[in-house]
Amino acid sequence: MALFRYLQEKDVFEKYYKQHLAKRLLSGRTVSDDAERGMLVKLKTECGYQFTSKLESMFTDIKTSRDMMGDFKARLAQQGGELPLDLSVQVLTTGSWPTQAASKCVLPPQLEAACETFRQFYLGAHSGRRLTWQTNMGTADLKATFNNGKAKHEITVSTYQMVVLLLFNESPQLSYREIAEATEIPPQELKRSLQSLACAKGKNVLRKEPMSKEVEEGDSFSFNEAFSSKLYKIKIGTVSAQKEGEVEKQETRHKVEEDRKPQIEAAIVRIMKSRKRLDHNGVVAEVTRQLAPRFLPNPAVIKKRIESLIEREFLERDPADRKVYVYLA
Repeated sequence: MALFRYLQEKDVFEKYYKQHLAKRLLSGRTVSDDAERGMLVKLKTECGYQFTSKLESMFTDIKTSRDMMGDFKARLAQQGGELPLDLSVQVLTTGSWPTQAASKCVLPPQLEAACETFRQFYLGAHSGRRLTWQTNMGTADLKATFNNGKAKHEITVSTYQMVVLLLFNESPQLSYREIAEATEIPPQELKRSLQSLACAKGKNVLRKEPMSKEVEEGDSFSFNEAFSSKLYKIKIGTVSAQKEGEVEKQETRHKVEEDRKPQIEAAIVRIMKSRKRLDHNGVVAEVTRQLAPRFLPNPAVIKKRIESLIEREFLERDPADRKVYVYLA
């Protein structure tokens, strides 16, 4: 925490911390819930409740989801119904999690039916809500047989990888274009998934023709019947960049800048509500002082937010001195 105190852009830290915490919570990789919550207590002590409110909401969602799945399975047992697979759903609150825009993905019929059963249960208990499946954040455990049934393994993969692998139950060989058409997975995600399944040494459950490290649109894929491993349980991760690329950096920076706008405006309104009249330099200095524990606002951005508040009639310029702002009740 001593190092954390020296960070000028603590909201940028929060953005990245939230992404990594989400991955740990959703994959069950947290070493200890107490350790994670202990870190949140330290962050709250350092930066206040607002800094950690969404992070705490993530823990609440995980606990609520566990209880909800218990109720869901109890309802199924009571009705004498049974799903064709073991489904586990985590319902995440929009705004609290670093979710992305939902990408279209054609799920296997048996999974689609199970998801629909859960949807009906959830909406029956919570009317007026809407569920959007985040297929890019899910995982699946598959049982696979190789070498004419002599070798059996349990494979842990992402939802996208699971959708791809199940296609090979129907066809021994598929081209990249056929897979893309059947799954409708976004091209970048599909290439990363296929690269993980066909190019990762020791985990290549698929064969790729021609053999290369990169996946191209002209490639074809087949089930690797000769696959072998000493382990019964095999986890196949998704190939990802070793570090954040320029596009991802710009996207994260843009999100941070957008999140800062309402915070700057709220600070301006608070200051003007108490002062009633204040010159431009005074507003900039006071806004910077109030927001410094979280980030250092750019004076040019503060000026733009003031202009926006004037347009929306929260403030007005003093007719006698254009550099002085007046609060409008």
